[in-house]
Amino acid sequence: MMSLTLKQLRYVEALAQHGHFGRAAETCAISQPALSMQVRDLEERLGAALFERGARGVSLSPFGSEFLERARDILRAVDELEDLARAAQGQLAGRLRLGVIPTIAPYLLPGFLGRLMRSHADLDIHVRETLTPRLIRELDEGRLDTAIVALPVSEPWLTEMPLFSENFLLVRPLAEANLPVPDRESLREMRLLLLEEGHCFRDQALSFCNLHASAPRELLDGSSLSTLVQMVGAGIGVTLIPEMAVAVETRSAPVATARFPAPEPSRTIGMVWRKTNPLAPQLQQVAEVLREAAG
Repeated sequence: MMSLTLKQLRYVEALAQHGHFGRAAETCAISQPALSMQVRDLEERLGAALFERGARGVSLSPFGSEFLERARDILRAVDELEDLARAAQGQLAGRLRLGVIPTIAPYLLPGFLGRLMRSHADLDIHVRETLTPRLIRELDEGRLDTAIVALPVSEPWLTEMPLFSENFLLVRPLAEANLPVPDRESLREMRLLLLEEGHCFRDQALSFCNLHASAPRELLDGSSLSTLVQMVGAGIGVTLIPEMAVAVETRSAPVATARFPAPEPSRTIGMVWRKTNPLAPQLQQVAEVLREAAG
């Protein structure tokens, strides 16, 4: 009878995620030869290759893709059994895998994590910062317990807990500080600096300005809010940033900020987690700490 181990399934998942034996082995805290041997042994037991190996790395074979999808279901179920045992203890302790989007992480995490670790000293917090689509995928795959994102995400299998709202502010060169604040129609005629595609904040800014990403030639992309603000300071254009980022990002650039007339553009920040997660009551405690930290 074929014998598969959970460790082997986790090795396959790590290798599929990283596409490199060395990085996958580091993630799994074993040596590269040991991980390679375990994957090879599993392939021999299955009688089919899980990965296609090449000079630039490894990628899943067609069979490997189907195998990994089912393996992740198994790993997610095992993780939820462990979470069920933790939830039965009634305390928030142990590993917490937390995702967060880049337009929130640098501004909210320092105060939030400090407060969370003081109130729950037994937590082992692992933070993953990436874009919303990747966070949602990793929640679905069971690689994250919860994520801090802009709502809504509108996935029926996720619980969404709104926590607070914040406005977007206009950032423009310091020399323009005394000019009238442009309305959204005027803003469409200006050189608008935005985050590159994939950031939900970009989509929110475009929605406020009633713009399509591919339409105006004046749109310029940046990789971070810091880059956008520095470009504004150099006189290249104007941008919008969330209010929580203003103090950090404008302190070293010759820029001015201004509020838009009501109704101001805004976003809702909240936490999401799988509806099947047994840790839901504990995650609600985390959400309350986050709400207090943001207040």
